Amino acid sequence: MDYRALGRTGVKVSPLCLGTMMFGPWGNQDVDDSIRIIHTALDAGINFVDTADVYSGGVSEEITGKALAGRRDEVVLATKFFMPMDENPNHRGGSRRWIIQEVENSLRRLGTDYIDLYQVHRPSPDTDIEETLGALSDLVHQGKIRYLGSSSFSGSQIVEAQWAARDRNLERFVTEQPPYSILVRGIEEDVLPTTQRHGMGTLTYSPLSGGWLSGKWRKDGASAPTSSARPSARFDMSSPANQRKLDIVEELALLAEANGMTLIEMSIAFAITHPGVTSAIVGPRTMEQLESYLPAADITLSTEILDRIDELVAPGVTVNPDDNSYGAHELTPTARRRADG
Repeated sequence: MDYRALGRTGVKVSPLCLGTMMFGPWGNQDVDDSIRIIHTALDAGINFVDTADVYSGGVSEEITGKALAGRRDEVVLATKFFMPMDENPNHRGGSRRWIIQEVENSLRRLGTDYIDLYQVHRPSPDTDIEETLGALSDLVHQGKIRYLGSSSFSGSQIVEAQWAARDRNLERFVTEQPPYSILVRGIEEDVLPTTQRHGMGTLTYSPLSGGWLSGKWRKDGASAPTSSARPSARFDMSSPANQRKLDIVEELALLAEANGMTLIEMSIAFAITHPGVTSAIVGPRTMEQLESYLPAADITLSTEILDRIDELVAPGVTVNPDDNSYGAHELTPTARRRADG
């Protein structure tokens, strides 16, 4: 497996990053099986593992920690904070108070004394970025984290954070984690050029677009399930945007088959082909799923294949805007319109 530079950190990581969201009650509840999947990924050459405190309420971090026992130094270990961990209004967000408290919880669950990449899971509209960067910088100086990153930040939020770090002499975000797939290409217009200009690594998530590019849902198949992890707007098969996605998936499946690969392999290979992408996060629930993802690391897509994909989904286009994970605050009616009266 060829390893890539993680921005300008000097760290080398695999083009596939193992996401662990599906290990625990949210997905695979068999701890031993989850550990075997993690070990198989490491044995295949993956040296980058991404988790989050909120995944299965911390259980994902615990499983990851057990799996990495004795192999910790082999891995660039990333986790995230920000999402609510319980009903306490202060057990969430990007405040110094919460960051300093929650990093200790993640370290304990992961069974390690340092985190390679500690990421804020979402931008906070009501917390100064200097507050977040200041707390994270202190953790770097204490040796508890090595690097800091952001997730689902817009281009302007990335720039704001970079300038704040420079102006305040704080540690800067060295990575960004946005959604990216053939069906969700919005980051090509702004986020990826921004991370490239600032020398950041980019680890993209959901290269299979929440299962849309796995071949699970086709035009002649049953309607997709919905759950708290899969908002209904993203999987409402009656919506015009999702009908369009089904049409595109049919064409993509034919393209992959004609070129001797699976739709899964082509879709993941697409994500890691962009020069601004460092790694694509793949999140298997089963060993079979992991094994279907691994070949993508060694696939090079031809210009003809990439051109055909561009015909089906133009660069910079997200077919269904509900698939984006940023811009929620900026697009609310209150942010766009004057109040009545």
